[in-house]
Amino acid sequence: MTQPPPMVTRTNLPAHIHYLVGVDGGGSSTRARLTLRDGTLLGEGKAGASGLMQGIPQAWQNITLAIERAAQASTLGEQPLPDLHNCALGIGIAGYNHTGWRSAFLAANPGYAHLAADSDVFTALLGAYQGQPGALVIAGTGTVAQAQHADGRRSGAGGWGFPSGDEGGGAVLGLRAVNRTQQALDGRCPPSPLTHAVLQAAGPSAEALLVWCCAAGQAEFATLAPLVFDCAAQDTFAAQLLDEAVHTLERLALSVDPAGQLPLAIWGSVGQRLAPRLPAYLHARLVQPQADALQGALQLLAMHFAS
Repeated sequence: MTQPPPMVTRTNLPAHIHYLVGVDGGGSSTRARLTLRDGTLLGEGKAGASGLMQGIPQAWQNITLAIERAAQASTLGEQPLPDLHNCALGIGIAGYNHTGWRSAFLAANPGYAHLAADSDVFTALLGAYQGQPGALVIAGTGTVAQAQHADGRRSGAGGWGFPSGDEGGGAVLGLRAVNRTQQALDGRCPPSPLTHAVLQAAGPSAEALLVWCCAAGQAEFATLAPLVFDCAAQDTFAAQLLDEAVHTLERLALSVDPAGQLPLAIWGSVGQRLAPRLPAYLHARLVQPQADALQGALQLLAMHFAS
């Protein structure tokens, strides 16, 4: 995947801005990309989850840590260390569509004078199509879809959050796998390769599984999603879960683009594994994203300075 430089020029940047930082904040991890003001890539860093549903303090803590690690991975030479004064920050973050969380997140800004923020799905859409029309379905920890149409209109679906929404995402797949394992331990269904795998990962006893469940959040449940894929060939329930997840992705794509006229990109670790299972009419529309969500966050920053 090529990484074109962000569309920010020296002429529309404040003189004190030395670095541009793109951040992708999700329910399982946070990534940061540090560049010079001309778009030259310096380094990238990763930290824990920063989805707003998991708390504003945690979000900023992991954003800060990811940026610090990006700086540590960079060869800065005699250039100044990145700080609140010399960085412009573009962020796409899960949960930004929640009014209360959004307000609290922006109010907790540790001091970045130039901050552009939006939902992680929008920055992913910007990266995938470089601002051009297209549809995007993300299936990672959660699931969400968004499209930008030729007339500039944006449409969205999903993104309701775990556990009430996010069907087809890693957290719900893990939750369903755990619930099946609980039923097997009770004798309400037969044990299977999937329930054995869950017990190995989160058990191995009923008591241990209960302790794990009481402490688990969406990120922890999402760690069990790969077990569903691993067991699908030998476990009918695991295969059923994947079929349901594929159907969820299909409905999300249809919701944001009912006419089926836009190119379609599938993003996220779960989405990438489900994409080959999509029905042929959707598979024929699949395209490779032009760039990633970090580049989309940098493009959001470019839009901020252009406005």
